Amino acid sequence: MSPWEIIGTVLGIIGVALMVRQNIWGWPVGLMQVAVYAWVFYDVKLYSDALLQLCFFGIQLYGWVHWLRGAHVATRSTLPVTRLEPVALALWLVIGAGAAVGWGTLMARTTDAALPYWDAGILVGSLIAQGWQAQKRLECWPGWLAVNTVAIGVYWAKDLHLTAGLYVVFWGMALWGWREWRRSMTGVSA
Repeated sequence: MSPWEIIGTVLGIIGVALMVRQNIWGWPVGLMQVAVYAWVFYDVKLYSDALLQLCFFGIQLYGWVHWLRGAHVATRSTLPVTRLEPVALALWLVIGAGAAVGWGTLMARTTDAALPYWDAGILVGSLIAQGWQAQKRLECWPGWLAVNTVAIGVYWAKDLHLTAGLYVVFWGMALWGWREWRRSMTGVSA
């Protein structure tokens, strides 16, 4: 366990807690967290996860701007949580599965990546869930549940025990986020 892993873990918990609460400050905290974890994952040869952190950086910036632009300052309302249409959801899942297999194959054939297919699944699933989160789609939370389930096993196998523990916390926070965002859609207070 490195000091960087500890810093990334703390930032991750703070950032996700802010996201669950639909607090705009979750985005800059997330930017710091993904920058730290890019190094942590590169250091243990989880290259897809390291690349994912760089992609997250871009998506975090997009989410921050999207949430700011979607808010209505005059009425103090925020960007609303919405749902994906079933056809769009199915299409994203098919594209995601294909992309994970393709990326995993590329990593297995061209690098010394550890667990290339599992790592690729984390990469692709996370990009999809993060994109949905940036658009405030309710489906981001079940997406995070799936990604976090796989990530716990991969990080434990790579002796990133603190990070595996972080993803156990993220798993529980994804349940919390799903409940809170669903409530905000129906106007039920928490």
